[in-house]
Amino acid sequence: MSQIYAPSSSSCKFILLCHYIDTWASAPTYSTHPNTLLFCYNTQPENDSLVLGRNVYVQFSSHQELTTMDQNTQARGDEPNRILLVTVHHMLYPITVDVLHQVFSPYGFVEKIVTFQKSAGFQALIQYQLRQCAVSARTSLQGRNIYDGCCQLDIQFSNLDELQVNYNNDRSRDFTNPNLPSEQKGRSSQPGYGDVGGTYTLQMANAAAIAAAFGGGLPPGISGTNDRCTVLVSNLNPDQTDGDKLFNLFSLYGNIIRIKLLRNKPDHALVQMGDGFQAELAVHFLKGAMLFGKRMEVNFSKHPNITQGADTHEYANSNLNRFNRNAAKNYRYCCSPTKMIHLSTLPQDITEEEIVNHLEEHGTIVNTKLFEMNGKKQALVQFETEEQATEALVCKHATSLAGSIIWISFSQLQSIRENS
Repeated sequence: MSQIYAPSSSSCKFILLCHYIDTWASAPTYSTHPNTLLFCYNTQPENDSLVLGRNVYVQFSSHQELTTMDQNTQARGDEPNRILLVTVHHMLYPITVDVLHQVFSPYGFVEKIVTFQKSAGFQALIQYQLRQCAVSARTSLQGRNIYDGCCQLDIQFSNLDELQVNYNNDRSRDFTNPNLPSEQKGRSSQPGYGDVGGTYTLQMANAAAIAAAFGGGLPPGISGTNDRCTVLVSNLNPDQTDGDKLFNLFSLYGNIIRIKLLRNKPDHALVQMGDGFQAELAVHFLKGAMLFGKRMEVNFSKHPNITQGADTHEYANSNLNRFNRNAAKNYRYCCSPTKMIHLSTLPQDITEEEIVNHLEEHGTIVNTKLFEMNGKKQALVQFETEEQATEALVCKHATSLAGSIIWISFSQLQSIRENS
């Protein structure tokens, strides 16, 4: 960009807008700008400037001057203050007031801590007695992890003068007033920072299971920072899809709160997951999956939750939600649809023929294997395609087979070995 603008001005600022592939340029005087435009037009016979082979189009901006990051530090919360605004990224383990106090107290007396959940993720306000203590903490802790490989600290100075703490609990604490009550544990006591709510509580409860499942890391493509719980599913087959079938599929990736089939768009549905991490798993693993002859589109919804109504199906209290128990194991087994499904909770006297008869209407069964693990009968069934296996799962999960309610999930095995 400097090669284009430098000949027309001796002093010029540039800001590259990465999300829009745009650049703003500022020259010292108004009279310089026409020269810039004239230069761009005169140097290219096609009336376009070229940068790395791409056409560059130039027009006037309504901005009078460009402000760089260094000039705008006060607005960004970089002016030293005794209150720190802390954002925790990649949070795989629960972060409580006690954890934060243990991390920040070595740098000085911490008077108050307030935690809350915002669109940026888990955040906290930490008030020191002295400003210099906050400066030292920020200098030492910025960018560091609370736990190995996760819970990274992003620390800025807050523009608040004083924190108001009404309750001493796991969400907020006034270390100068230990006599505060502990009620309303689910609500942030700092005005203007939102209600933590049930979703945040569920996320924190699942944090240990997530860490145990993935060994402190996350599957490729999963950020772990999403806080949107509702998923929009489109391009469904409305003649064969209902709420229970969507539940059977999406419950592989987390607990389901409710599902809504859209009347005005019969091939669309909303699925509200237990928390943002579970919603991210569903979007990641199900985007583009085939179901009933249609390739599903799965994306995050703009709606934070689904309002109860005549068109909604409630699943919050369903005993078929898989992640109410053995959550770590269920997280570990998350994957995209495969040709192989795993059947459990089978009756002890079940036969492979009975299993085939129960599933064969959904596609060509290539192979089956009946086995016993920990004294319980289980089975692997391999279909010809992923779509056939997916159809069998959504239609036959939680159905009765020989007097038992069977559970079905995808298996990550590529084939059935006779000695497995």
